[in-house]
Amino acid sequence: METQLILAVILGIAILLFLILKLKINAFIALLIGSITVGLVAGLNAKEIIDTVKNGMGGTLGFVATVVGLGAMFGAILESSGGAKTIANFMVSKFGLKNAPSAMVISGFLIAIPVFFDVAFIILVPMIYALQRKTKKSLLLYAIPLLAGLAITHAFIPPTPGPIAVAEIIGAELGWVILMGFIVGIPTALTSGLLFGKYIAQKIHIEAPKETESTLHDSLPEVGLTLGIIGIPILLILLNTCITSGVLGPINPQVLNIVELVGHPFTALIIANLLAWYFFGIKRGMTKNELFKITSKSLEPAGTIILLTGAGGVFKQVLTNTGAGELLATSLSDVGFPVLAFAFTSAAIVRIIQGSSTVAMITSAGLVAPLLVDASLSNPELACLVIAIASGASIFSHVNDSGFWLVGQYLRISEKETFKSWTMMTTILALTGFISVCIISLFL
Repeated sequence: METQLILAVILGIAILLFLILKLKINAFIALLIGSITVGLVAGLNAKEIIDTVKNGMGGTLGFVATVVGLGAMFGAILESSGGAKTIANFMVSKFGLKNAPSAMVISGFLIAIPVFFDVAFIILVPMIYALQRKTKKSLLLYAIPLLAGLAITHAFIPPTPGPIAVAEIIGAELGWVILMGFIVGIPTALTSGLLFGKYIAQKIHIEAPKETESTLHDSLPEVGLTLGIIGIPILLILLNTCITSGVLGPINPQVLNIVELVGHPFTALIIANLLAWYFFGIKRGMTKNELFKITSKSLEPAGTIILLTGAGGVFKQVLTNTGAGELLATSLSDVGFPVLAFAFTSAAIVRIIQGSSTVAMITSAGLVAPLLVDASLSNPELACLVIAIASGASIFSHVNDSGFWLVGQYLRISEKETFKSWTMMTTILALTGFISVCIISLFL
C-alpha cells in the first residue's frame, strides 16, 4: 500500500508537469487530470475521486475567490485613476529608483503582518506595475522583493496562522517566535528578495500590462489619500487581529462582533472598493459607466486565476486524502534525523506534496511534538524549531500551491518562468531561513 501511494504521487506530479510544460495543455485541465490520476493509482474509487474534486475546489475557493474578485476590482480602480502611479512616484522620491526593490521588501515585510499573503499581494501589485512602467526594467526586479517580504512574514512572524499554530503545538512562546522570525527574516529577505530579484530580472524581462486609456490623467490622486485608502483594509484587518487575539484586553461582545465583521478581509476589501469607487472614480470625474466597465474588465483575468487556484486545491486535496505527506514525513522520523533537520525536512516534504504552507507547518509540528517530550529545549531553541518548520513549509512552491498560480497570472508570466522566478525564490527563502536558524542554534 505504501509503495502504491508513493508511486501514485510520483506519477501524478510527473503527468502534471509533462502536460503543462511539454504539451502546453491548459493548466486547469492538466491539474484535474493529474488529480484524477493520483486518485486512481492510489486506489480511490470513482465516488471518492469525484467528492475529492468537489471538496478541493470548493474548500480552496471559499476564501480565495472572494478575495481575488474584490482585490481585482480594487486594483483596477486604483490603477485606472493613476493611484498606483502616485504611490510609485512617492516611493521613488523617498527611496530613489536605485533603492525601489528595497522599498518593496520593506513594504511586503510590514504589510503581511496583519494581512494574508494573497490579499496583500493583490492590493500592492498595481504599485509594481507602475514602477516597471516608470523604470522600464523587468517587473521581476520589483515583484520578487515584494513577494519575498510578504512570504517571509507570512511564514515566520505571528499573528499569521501558520507560526501561531506551530508555536501552540510544540509549546513555544510567541514573543520568542516573533523575535526569531525578525532575526532570521533579515538575511532571508536580502538573499531571496534583493539578491535573487536582481539576478532573475537580468535573465527574464517582464513588462507590466499596458495601461488602459483611462489611466492617462494629467493630474494624479494625492499620495496621502491613495495611501489612506490602501491602508484602510490593512488597518481594519490588523485591528481585528489585535482584538480577537486578546492583545487589547477584554472587549465588549457587541464591539467584538462589529470588529470581526469589518476586520475580515472580505468586508475590509468591500469597504476599500466603495471608497476607491467614490474618491478615485466619481470625485475625479469618472462616470458610473466607466467605473462599471473598469471593474467588469478586471474580473476577466480574475476568473482565470480563480479556476487555476481551485484546480490546484483539487490536486492538493487528493494528495492530502491519500495520506502521502504524512506517510513520507513519518518515515523520516523513523530514520532518526536531528530534530531541527527533521522539522525542516518533514515540513518540506508535506509542502511539496500537498501545496499549503500552513497545512505543512501544522502537520510537521504534529510529527515533531512527540519528539520533544523527553527533550529539555529552552524558549529560544523552541522558537528556532518553529522557524525551521516554517522554512521547510515555504520551499518549492509549485503547481499544487495557489500562490504559484496567483503570482504567475498577476505577473503575466508562463508556468516555466514562474518556476524560474517564484518557485526558485521560495526555495532560496526556505534554505536561507533554515541555514540561519542552524547558525543561531549553535550559540544557544
